[in-house]
Amino acid sequence: VDIRMKGLTHDAALTVTVVLDVLYFTVIQGQAGWRVTYSSTKVCALRGSTVVLRCTYSYPSTTTVQKSFWFTKVQDGEPVDLQTDSQYTGRVTYSCKSKDCTLTITNVGNSDSAVYKFRFITNHQDGSYTGDPGVTLSLTDLHVKVGTSRYSSSWADLTCVSSCTLPPHSSYIWFKNGEKIPRKTSSTYSDYFEYADSYSCALEEHQDFPSPPVYAPKLPSVSVSPSAEIVENSTVTLTCSSDANPAANYTWYKKNGNPDFQPLSKGPELVFSSVQSSDSGEFYCAAENDLGRRTSEHFISDVKYAPKLPSVSVSPSAEIVEGSSVTLTCSSDANPAPEYTWFKENNNQPLSREAQLVFSSIKSSDSGEYLCKAENDLGKPTYKWISIDVKCDITIILIFFVLIFYINLFFNYFFLCIIRCSKASLCVSESLSPVVSKLQIQLHCTVQSTNMDEETSSLLSSNEILTGNHFENESSGQTPSRTQLDLHLTNDLKQINDVSIKLCE
Repeated sequence: VDIRMKGLTHDAALTVTVVLDVLYFTVIQGQAGWRVTYSSTKVCALRGSTVVLRCTYSYPSTTTVQKSFWFTKVQDGEPVDLQTDSQYTGRVTYSCKSKDCTLTITNVGNSDSAVYKFRFITNHQDGSYTGDPGVTLSLTDLHVKVGTSRYSSSWADLTCVSSCTLPPHSSYIWFKNGEKIPRKTSSTYSDYFEYADSYSCALEEHQDFPSPPVYAPKLPSVSVSPSAEIVENSTVTLTCSSDANPAANYTWYKKNGNPDFQPLSKGPELVFSSVQSSDSGEFYCAAENDLGRRTSEHFISDVKYAPKLPSVSVSPSAEIVEGSSVTLTCSSDANPAPEYTWFKENNNQPLSREAQLVFSSIKSSDSGEYLCKAENDLGKPTYKWISIDVKCDITIILIFFVLIFYINLFFNYFFLCIIRCSKASLCVSESLSPVVSKLQIQLHCTVQSTNMDEETSSLLSSNEILTGNHFENESSGQTPSRTQLDLHLTNDLKQINDVSIKLCE
């Protein structure tokens, strides 16, 4: 008790009687004739409700009270009247009469938790009096404690509780989905619940201030930060949230086709301090409390990244033969998909801007080193070389030699046929000189076929010069005529088959 009583020599007795909603007791202190009695020294009030604090006081009959008020703060050594405190503007009223004073505070909140004291000032010189220890005001909310039944996951045991002690034998009201449940006045309640159900409780005398409702988690939502596209090596945070009371516990999963999903982490956030391309995929979270469990929609994490080192291949993979069709293929892992460019060594001009470089009929001059470049809008381009060696086609060489062989064979056959014939045309050369007594006849062969007997072949291949003394015209000493020569020559060569004989023109 802050009592400053200059000039008073007698003892003053101050009796404080506290009447708490839960606890009642009386405190007596001070000097005789001076007294402040509180109806309670501890009050538990529901947030948003109206609180009434009461006290009575007394003083010597020779003293007149000039001012009385309630306070919680002291400024410059003097208590601050609640009616002048901006924190309570419009929410505080006094009702003081006949040594009785009541403080009413409306719409109490957390900031109103404090020790409230009553003070009165008299006409006695420097005489002012404060009742001690005052009234401690605590703010609380009713809330529903959930306990699930061990017999059924859909059966809930509910208890209406407070952070401070409520008056004994208090009567309660229960609400299901906002509707009052009749004939339920106990602090406990049990019921079969569904996901859409909610429950709350209130004190009967304060049914306008029910507890927050309890309910199973609503469908969780997933958000990503930063909200822009996800780039490899950046920090990415996925956050799961769900409306639930009691507050939900969160678990993160990644869809991988395994029915026994292993959780990635527990808690509302899934953090990638340096996200990688392997972190692309579908993620989802589960929100769970004692009233149920719900899972979110799948979130697709699409990580963007620069091209990896390309791989290059050649098709067909066997030896490359001149004139064949050859395809060079370049492939690189990137997101978004990379653009490809093909170059040949010592040539800056692009050969192709596709993933494939196609030679429909490759030449030996196409042998050499080829470079594939892969690039997208992220990071630096990547490169890979490949070498090809074009061989001559052995089939062409074989065909060439076969042609040469057959051409040579043809000409050999042709010339052989010139000297081997079965049907020849013979002409006789005549020497028409009057001084020569004998006629020399030379046979020439022109090939028509290969059918010939040995005798004819031997005769013609010997290239003999046939002489005919019998062609000599002894009676006249003159060279025979063409008709005579044809006749005699035919007779002499009668052993040769299929030979026509005539004189050379």
